[in-house]
Amino acid sequence: MNLYQPECIWALGATLAEGPVWHPEDKALYFVDIKQRAIHRCAEDGGRRQSWTVPDEVGFALPMHGGDFVCGLPGRIERFSFETGALTTLHELEQHLPGNRLNDGYVDRHGALWFGSMDNAEEAPSGALYRLGAGAVAEHKDGGYVITNGPCVSPDGRTFYHTDTLEKTIYAFDLDEQGGLSNKRVFVRIEGSGYPDGTAVDADGALWVGLFGGARIERYAASGQLLDTVNMPCSNITKVTFGGEDLRTVFVTTARKGLSAEELSREPLAGGIFSFRVASPGQLQHLYLPE
Repeated sequence: MNLYQPECIWALGATLAEGPVWHPEDKALYFVDIKQRAIHRCAEDGGRRQSWTVPDEVGFALPMHGGDFVCGLPGRIERFSFETGALTTLHELEQHLPGNRLNDGYVDRHGALWFGSMDNAEEAPSGALYRLGAGAVAEHKDGGYVITNGPCVSPDGRTFYHTDTLEKTIYAFDLDEQGGLSNKRVFVRIEGSGYPDGTAVDADGALWVGLFGGARIERYAASGQLLDTVNMPCSNITKVTFGGEDLRTVFVTTARKGLSAEELSREPLAGGIFSFRVASPGQLQHLYLPE
């Protein structure tokens, strides 16, 4: 496979595929289709496909210590068992905001879960950023977002990134060892078409972002300089992650959501899962440590 040459490994036609994550022990890619209330799994080449449905829209599914996955459903964090299909509620939040749902998530090197909430109607700034560590309460870290996205951390663990999708802005924060955030600042504002969606940081500290409605992925240096652009064969790019044996395969989720019948006819692979090879590997996937 040539560098930066996307190949569709699963023409799933997902409504809103999101949250790809590589599980090295399973040698498998996991991701969700939020609107279809589904969790999917496949091999690096797109084979060995399996799918599960859950009772509500699922914003993320990330591996936990002990083999299960931690999932974000509207108003609650759940433990999901792939063996039984059972969900067990771990935490509840935002019960006063019934129009919200949970969106993108990330596990840091301490085993803490970072995730965002958002207005499911994509209108009100009711979304917030949370951190769930070993305690029983999710810590509110930032707010005022319509759509939160892309929590991720630099390789040295000192810079936290978070995305305000509708404002087309990726923010950087200073991150301390206790999970405290400070010095919020603009990392980059996206120019041109598309809205910044999910992000990932590679081992060199460069940030990759999928552009929803932009038909491309952009890679930025830690300085905020645009380094690379990867053009994609469909418009709605939702997130990337690194995987494979050497962490040099990039997996990409996409969506059919919001595309007209005419646009879908021009983009037959919309909602598919893609991969391409890169020179710089990604970071290892951390496991969530529940209390």
